[in-house]
Amino acid sequence: MPNLSLAAIVKHCDQILRTSEIGDYDGAVNGLQMENSGSVTRIAATVDASLATVKLAIAAKADLLIVHHGLFWSPAQPWTGKKYQLVKLLIENNLAVYSSHLPLDAHPKLGNNAQLAAALGLKKLKPFFPSHGQDIGLKSLNKISRAELAQRLERALGAKPTVIPGGNEICKNIGIVTGGAGSDLKQAASEGVDTFITGEGPHWTYALAEDLGLNVFYAGHYATETYGVKALAAELAKKFKLPWKFLDHPTGL
Repeated sequence: MPNLSLAAIVKHCDQILRTSEIGDYDGAVNGLQMENSGSVTRIAATVDASLATVKLAIAAKADLLIVHHGLFWSPAQPWTGKKYQLVKLLIENNLAVYSSHLPLDAHPKLGNNAQLAAALGLKKLKPFFPSHGQDIGLKSLNKISRAELAQRLERALGAKPTVIPGGNEICKNIGIVTGGAGSDLKQAASEGVDTFITGEGPHWTYALAEDLGLNVFYAGHYATETYGVKALAAELAKKFKLPWKFLDHPTGL
């Protein structure tokens, strides 16, 4: 089985994702979050770093775990209870963790938004939706019915999206920001989209979407963000000739 340098893989990830250049939330802590003894033989990828997914990675015999939501979104101390169990398992099983949040969302090929747009068959893509100093989403000039777009989302993600039919039946300018951008419908509408695809949003956004004349698709925070970690892991596996596996731990949210 190949045995590759963790440092080389991390350097490659940081370069292609422009990790040091992309702004993000403080809790994201993009990059290598937990190191191991220095080598990698098998990669696992999952959306969220948690005790449950770490156990799945150990069962898969991985020594590098690629995640979208890392270890430090909530206060990381004290290291007691399940937090202690988590770090203990990482150390005892020589499991490194690499996390990429907005850098992975924004990547023009491997990113969640680019990958979902491709899965939906959307073309003529342009960056939109600024966040933390850069555009992280994509918008597409197309002509597709709202019902057809809902069907494409269901096929791509395996579950029916929640649809807010606030706009016209024919969608012409479609914006995508995976994850939890539902609170930012005004921002999306201000950039000219008549249809907005994201993962989740609060109850009050239904009336807001109607007021804005905006079609909104809530397709699941977890579901819309499975694409990026899969694409990144597959890219690493190809470049470094390593086996990889996606660890599905859906939240239903």
